[in-house]
Amino acid sequence: MRKQIVAGNWKMNNDSRQTKALLDELLAKRPQNTNTKIVIAPTFVNLQQAVEQAAGSNIIVAAQNMHQAESGAYTGEISVGMLKSINVNTVILGHSERRAYFGETNSILAEKVKTALKNNVTIIFCFGEELADRQSGNHFNVVETQLREGLFHITEEQWGSVVLAYEPVWAIGTGETASPEQAQEMHAFIRSLLRDNISSNVAENTSILYGGSVKPDNATEIFSKPDVDGGLIGGAALKADDFLAIVNAK
Repeated sequence: MRKQIVAGNWKMNNDSRQTKALLDELLAKRPQNTNTKIVIAPTFVNLQQAVEQAAGSNIIVAAQNMHQAESGAYTGEISVGMLKSINVNTVILGHSERRAYFGETNSILAEKVKTALKNNVTIIFCFGEELADRQSGNHFNVVETQLREGLFHITEEQWGSVVLAYEPVWAIGTGETASPEQAQEMHAFIRSLLRDNISSNVAENTSILYGGSVKPDNATEIFSKPDVDGGLIGGAALKADDFLAIVNAK
């Protein structure tokens, strides 16, 4: 049975003090007995602090990225071993901002996926089309290509360590709005790809999150769709009450 997951991507926000304050508030107010898996992804420099602060709670701390090489002359990069050494065992890969601003291609992401899975790290794998793709009717092809080239090389067993996060880039900060129906349409398409190319078991048990500007006032309607298993949250994750309202959305 697939899990309901709400993951907060804090991006390049919150210094050490702000990270502690936000996490303190989340820990104090979080639901104790929830079926929703709660994940937060602070910036690299605050990961260890967050792991220690969240220890023993139901909040999982994830990294926002990692390098595909396990070590080497890659100035400024972070390896999977470094993450694991501070008990970070979940990583976001392929976020639209990494693809757009830092040139991460499907082939680079395929290597990152291999490295993460080799080291028993859970992946939240992001993908999605831009506005031009949606307007031209090419959105399904773009999403299928990103999944095929980035993920479809892994084994059926390894899919148990993968969470998918669909990001309609055109609906984030553009003034355009994606409807819950559009989210469901794409999530159903993604699940059909898994069924046709991997297995029915993987299709039914892989959580697919929605990352298109989820907020407290639209989360319940989006999460009610049958193929939407939670959200990857950006801006709303930086306010404890907003983020927890999304966690509590059914």
